Amino acid sequence: MNREQWRPFLQQWSEEWIDSHDPEKDSELDEAVVRDRWLGFAPASEEEIAAAEARLGRTLPPSLREFLAVTNGWRDAGCFIYRLAGTAELEWLADTDRAYLIEIYDELAEDDTDGEEEEENPDVINEAEVLRRSLLVSLDGDAADIFLDPEDVNERGEWTAYWLASWSGEGLEPFDSFYELMYEQYKSFHALRQPEGETKDRWGTKVEEARRAALSGEIEGPLKVFDDAEEFGNERALLLRFQMLTMLGGGEQQAEISRVVDYAHHPDILQHPLFLPELLPLVFEEDRTRDLPHGWSTLRFSKENGPEWLQSLLADHEARRAAPDFRLSFGNPEFDAAVHHILDRLAADPAFQVRDPYEEQRRNTTYEEVWVDGQPAMRVTMPTLTASAVLMSEESEDGVPADFEAHDPFGAYDRARERQQQLIDEAWPELKEAIRLWRPLHEDHIAPVVLFADPVLAEMITEERGREILSMCPSGG
Repeated sequence: MNREQWRPFLQQWSEEWIDSHDPEKDSELDEAVVRDRWLGFAPASEEEIAAAEARLGRTLPPSLREFLAVTNGWRDAGCFIYRLAGTAELEWLADTDRAYLIEIYDELAEDDTDGEEEEENPDVINEAEVLRRSLLVSLDGDAADIFLDPEDVNERGEWTAYWLASWSGEGLEPFDSFYELMYEQYKSFHALRQPEGETKDRWGTKVEEARRAALSGEIEGPLKVFDDAEEFGNERALLLRFQMLTMLGGGEQQAEISRVVDYAHHPDILQHPLFLPELLPLVFEEDRTRDLPHGWSTLRFSKENGPEWLQSLLADHEARRAAPDFRLSFGNPEFDAAVHHILDRLAADPAFQVRDPYEEQRRNTTYEEVWVDGQPAMRVTMPTLTASAVLMSEESEDGVPADFEAHDPFGAYDRARERQQQLIDEAWPELKEAIRLWRPLHEDHIAPVVLFADPVLAEMITEERGREILSMCPSGG
């Protein structure tokens, strides 16, 4: 990044920051910032940069050097760094009042090793050692700092840059250069503030183009655009990306639901027309399949911590699911009927009537925290299971014979599962044909992801089949 590129980037950042300033919530802007519409300062001269390098005993990396040649310091580098150093303010961390960070990370390193030798991992850095030799670039922030490591230099002469925020729990987060770290702060500013302007409009246009490309059968290109746009806070990209990843993940991407339904950062998603019919059923399915004694599913977390209106919505949906006649809706009537026809036929086969002892055991296993010899431990109590009362008919083609091991519910179920998997694969062509009947509920609806709320269909749709579905889905507009 040279100074000809830094200037327009920083100018745009300044204008977006100033235009999004909220006088009721944000600190007052300097008069010079408002007057000049510039978060920076006057450029540093070559003499000032050279003097800083002589004082520090090192030639500064290119992106920082060019940055200083555009602005000798900077205000508000994102939402958590309030001031960046100019040439006269650059210091080695060890020589500043922030040097206590080195001591903190020294102590953390000692606690981690606890006197035991561990195998060396080349990807794990000694954070205290990095801090001890690093250049401190930030002057003030919200318990956050920016450093540059002069001993980790790439082929372009750039020093590895590090972001450290005590509240993140992530430790030192590396970037290829000072510019890359600054660009990350710019993205974070957009994600948190979502300022109006050219950047937001440009990503809106790119997302719409990518949506249309996805509907024409493209995969990798649209995914890349959605991923990049999401980092700038584009919630539409988040929703579109989720649908594609779900179809490509063979059900494994349901973990993404926790990000989509993160009402703290994406409140508009919960009020999107697709949330109730397409996403909410996935929230309940994720809760059913989560196999963790600790932690929260998205559903449980939302019940405990969600706003009142969300808790009411969840309670209403849960009540409807408890009704004896409840059936998932898979979308428009023609498609819904075709999908239920497939599921009803499969459910009628004896292989699908053998209860799942693994699920029963998971559901009824209890976990209790106890103390053993003065140390915390977990007491796990598992139920005793007997064989399923539903036997496979001898007349059922390829079925499990009626004289299966009655004392072994797990063995019986494993044999029934083989039959289930065979039937599920055989039903795929019928589901593929049914996709032709699917119609989107909204222009942002690019795939029937609610299919993954049914465990049989989630198993049926592999990554390869998900790609086929994406290529077949008609445009919503």
